[in-house]
Amino acid sequence: VQLAESGGGLVLPGGSLTLTCTASGFPFSAYAMGWYRQGPGKERDMVATLTFAARTTYYADSVKGRFTISRDDAKNALYLQMNNLKPEDTAVYYCSRVTWYSGTWHPVDSGGQGTQVTVDS
Repeated sequence: VQLAESGGGLVLPGGSLTLTCTASGFPFSAYAMGWYRQGPGKERDMVATLTFAARTTYYADSVKGRFTISRDDAKNALYLQMNNLKPEDTAVYYCSRVTWYSGTWHPVDSGGQGTQVTVDS
């Protein structure tokens, strides 16, 4: 399994970024996928998930209305459109296959390089 995140950067509060995750090594279209983040000194936080065939989405309360997750199965790609970014969105963002248990989504994959998002004036 290989997951490559890109698209991060430094942005002003209120700005926008689109993250891209390119996947390989597994049947991408068959898996629910998600984005999670880890900010400085914070625990890992699942941000958004999208089931296979893009049927169901989940968003953390902190990003609802600002972030949009999408996928292009033909390109084995997962996206995260982030609008109205806030300083508290500063984190390294990772994509992963996700699985549901104990009432919430959990990442299956770890150890990717992630992409740094910094929101700062």
